[in-house]
Amino acid sequence: MIVKIMDPAGPSFPGVNYNDKKIDKGTGELMLMKNFPSFINESSSKEQVRNYLRAISIGNKKVLKPQFHAMISTKFQGHSKEELTKIAENFMDEMKYGEQPFIVVFHKDTDNNHAHIVSTRVDKQTGKKINDSYEKLKAQKALSLTMEKLYGQKPEEELEKLLNYKVSSLNQLETLLNRNGYKIGKNTSDENSFNILKNGVNQKSIRGDQIVFDNSKNEIRAKQIKAILSKYKELYSNKVFKVEDKRHQESMLPKEKLRENDLKIKIGFESELQKKLKDVFGIDMVFHHTEDKNPFGYTVIDHKTGEVYKGSDIMKMNEVFEFTPDKLDKKTFEILKDYNIRSQETKKLLLEFFKKNNPETEIKDFMLFENRGKKDLETYRKVQFEVKDFIRNQKNTNDEKNISITKGEDGKLYAVHTRFHYIGVES
Repeated sequence: MIVKIMDPAGPSFPGVNYNDKKIDKGTGELMLMKNFPSFINESSSKEQVRNYLRAISIGNKKVLKPQFHAMISTKFQGHSKEELTKIAENFMDEMKYGEQPFIVVFHKDTDNNHAHIVSTRVDKQTGKKINDSYEKLKAQKALSLTMEKLYGQKPEEELEKLLNYKVSSLNQLETLLNRNGYKIGKNTSDENSFNILKNGVNQKSIRGDQIVFDNSKNEIRAKQIKAILSKYKELYSNKVFKVEDKRHQESMLPKEKLRENDLKIKIGFESELQKKLKDVFGIDMVFHHTEDKNPFGYTVIDHKTGEVYKGSDIMKMNEVFEFTPDKLDKKTFEILKDYNIRSQETKKLLLEFFKKNNPETEIKDFMLFENRGKKDLETYRKVQFEVKDFIRNQKNTNDEKNISITKGEDGKLYAVHTRFHYIGVES
């Protein structure tokens, strides 16, 4: 779950127009209008909504850009439109915009469900500007508090658990924290302390002497992990390929790219064996590399026992993995990984589907990971309904973009639903 604060805009409130266009195209849905007078409602035109927000804002002539515009996004269909609306509403409370008039519009035009929120930075009651200092950091904290309130997610508890893992060096601690979405860095006001951040928000400050390093080895567990690696590399692909994340650069405006000094592409390395070990045994394997070169080593994080190992102490890297020159972009990789691939037949059909529909992207069979995890019931029912509707009436252009029916070598019909990342066989 991420939140992005858009740049402030002027009194024409372009965010209202932007979201209205999405609604007209059928890719957006107005989910909530809050704190508007009764004569401004769901049936009101965009001009009426904009005029009301403008009327509140023009009283404070010092605020040249009164529009507040935020976007909250979940990974793929991780949260429904109703859940995102509830998250957005609570987020606005945490941001001190809860009494302001605002709209929430759900968008379904990308791989990730997301909601846009538009309001005014001029307080409806006082006419003063709502404090927007450090707004992007406040937004991260507000979303964190919202997720804790609604879903019981407590980052501080997760962090404390990680800080109790057995590590032998600061590099191992940094690897452990980075792998779980945290960053550790020197405290600028105290050279003997470190700050631990998540999404730019400081979660905890610790002194260097509070970090305990333990160089003792759990030989019994190390042998168990070695045995697991030896067995599972014969069952799942151990081929490693490069994953390039260009999304930050692609989302930037030309003027933003000029301001950025460092536009390096984020590089990662992935394999099916690596994913399977983490899913089944809680053994996370992290590759270490410089720039875009092949890894020179790896770390093993054992979540079962809370221990971190130098990979070569378990097994030499080249004895476990086979490195390939192949690469894939991060966005495509995340989509492929989310599909429910339950057999070699579904893997083969999905590979053929992507080769046919994405000829510019070279996808190989070892880039498709077995994934037996079931989609939630709501997603399954939506897929079931839309596939049946597609079969009955194939003239629906929206469904044609999302659904493909193909026959497998076993003679059965398979449906691929690209929006929900689902492949299923006829029942």
